[in-house]
Amino acid sequence: MSGHSKWATIKRKKSKEDERRGRVFTKLIKEISVAARTGGGDPDSNPRLRTAVDTAKAANMPKENIERAIKKGTGELPGASYEEAVYEGYGPGGVALYLEVLTDNKNRTVSEVRHLLTKSGGRMGEAGCVAWMFSPKGQVYIDAGRYDEETVMLEAGELGAEDMVTENELHVVTTSQENLAALRDGLAGKGIEVKDSEIVMMPSNTIKLEEKDAAKVLKLMESLEDLEDMQRVSSNFDIDEEVLEKLAAEES
Repeated sequence: MSGHSKWATIKRKKSKEDERRGRVFTKLIKEISVAARTGGGDPDSNPRLRTAVDTAKAANMPKENIERAIKKGTGELPGASYEEAVYEGYGPGGVALYLEVLTDNKNRTVSEVRHLLTKSGGRMGEAGCVAWMFSPKGQVYIDAGRYDEETVMLEAGELGAEDMVTENELHVVTTSQENLAALRDGLAGKGIEVKDSEIVMMPSNTIKLEEKDAAKVLKLMESLEDLEDMQRVSSNFDIDEEVLEKLAAEES
């Protein structure tokens, strides 16, 4: 499905809002600190920091938390020093996995990632083995119960959106990474509330999973997301809605 990251909406439906917000805050604090360290503490002259700060604001992170994370990144306040790393590999059903981390101990993190992949029947891959099939995109999420599909599609299209799908009670609007802030602000200016927004790694092709592999992949994705150092988990799987509903019923 073009313009769509399946995991991006599935994890929103599966996670409790308060638990997800706590994980999001932790990931955003790390991202803000690293962005400030590598590009300076002024969001106006540091595009990466601007995106991280805008995303944090959209997630309702308190202003003081954002400012403290920036100061830790610039060295004005003490804090851990995080390194960026990317791990690539394969999961059940042969799905591609592109994993982005911020860590203060690469040996620990790669060991944790390898353990989860092996346990699920997957494996680590060489650098570049799946990176070629992913590209960064911006996505915003809008409550489908409040705004009709045609209206959102029209307004988003005028603001430079590239695609939109509706599932899991959300309109998922995709745009370029560079246009994310403008799209989010533009929709708000048109009276359309954005529930959430983020940068995702979009796959150029997808693999449709049968029920058996779908259950394994979703379990693996959740386990990877729960790792303290994990920033973003991307994959190229697709799952039919009927299969998702059946799996959800079995969990409840």
